[in-house]
Amino acid sequence: MRILVVQESDWLEKGPHQQHHLMERLSLRGHRIRVIDFEIEWSRKPRAGFYSERSVFNSVSKVCEGADITVIRPGILRLPLFDFGSVVFTHSVEIYRQIRDFRPDVIVGFGILNTFMAMRMASRRRIPFIYYLIDALHTLIPISKLRFLGKVLESNTLRGCDAVCVINEELKRYAIEMGAQPYKVHVVRAGIDTERFNPHLDGCGLREKFGISRDDVVLFFMGWLYSFSGLKELAAELSEFRHTYPNLKLVIVGEGDIYHDLQQLKKDRNLQQLILAGWQPYERIPEFIAMADICLLPAHNNEIMRNIVPIKMYEYMGCGKPVIATRLPGIMREFGEGNGVIYVEKPEDVLKKAVELAEDRQKMRELGKKAAEYVQKYSWEAITNQFEELLKELAKNKECR
Repeated sequence: MRILVVQESDWLEKGPHQQHHLMERLSLRGHRIRVIDFEIEWSRKPRAGFYSERSVFNSVSKVCEGADITVIRPGILRLPLFDFGSVVFTHSVEIYRQIRDFRPDVIVGFGILNTFMAMRMASRRRIPFIYYLIDALHTLIPISKLRFLGKVLESNTLRGCDAVCVINEELKRYAIEMGAQPYKVHVVRAGIDTERFNPHLDGCGLREKFGISRDDVVLFFMGWLYSFSGLKELAAELSEFRHTYPNLKLVIVGEGDIYHDLQQLKKDRNLQQLILAGWQPYERIPEFIAMADICLLPAHNNEIMRNIVPIKMYEYMGCGKPVIATRLPGIMREFGEGNGVIYVEKPEDVLKKAVELAEDRQKMRELGKKAAEYVQKYSWEAITNQFEELLKELAKNKECR
């Protein structure tokens, strides 16, 4: 099959997310994949003029060696607001070009604006269109006054597409509330590479590198450092705990909105227990998780977080680590009780719960074992099989009309 993917994020530098795992595995199965993406972090890079030229990246892979994804990046105006405004023109032209030249059997959308445009074009040309939700997308729009427009476009796409894929039950409920017909909504969960993320990995080398002893208790977080991630509150709480529990260490892998704030907090409070490892290549992530004793998802229960289940949860658990998470509805509905996830009300409660766990190492190991057992059924191969069958069914149904 020829599959066209559209999204409003950077395929090359963001993730890997759901779409990377699925599309690269489909590529390895012989499907041809093209992605239209958007350089969302252009403002953080040195600017070379006010307009970026169209770029094509061939043979891209992030998670599966040998995958062959073609990424097309239409030009944009490199000016705030005008960047997304220019998407209306440049992405419309690119979507039309790919429909004409690539002739996709199916189009999959992961964004809002370019996804709405792709859905309309697909509908006119009788191409099956799937809307794939891994977030409540309009809530991620940084300019609050534009969220209503984003919500309208997202809702219209949910109403007009041929199928909707979501990664958990809470997002299914959200999609239906936003206008999707229930029979069109399919739960295709996030998965785990069980060979890469497993309980038998050794993180001793990294512990030694960062000066962490066998008796230290390592709390671990990875991912983009959003302002609502709860990490600033957690780090501040750690500075209050450092004399009472000097063997607690907090290791954070990733960069983002609050990275410099965390660096400043570490410096101002001489907080040696806070280890900021920065961005790390995906290949090294399993080793970082392996060095941890307890993994964390201390995010605030806001509109952005309440419906989602980040892939990192499966990767934490696949490595046999207990997870302390705030009571996010999507997380609680996905993992429930007794499966290696312990819930707290707010980020400031994480350290107290971590101390309780650290004082009972046997319980900590038992929770980690339950976590690993729970996620074994979510291998990426099984998830890809499910998604591939949906693609084939949609393509077949279109041909029969």
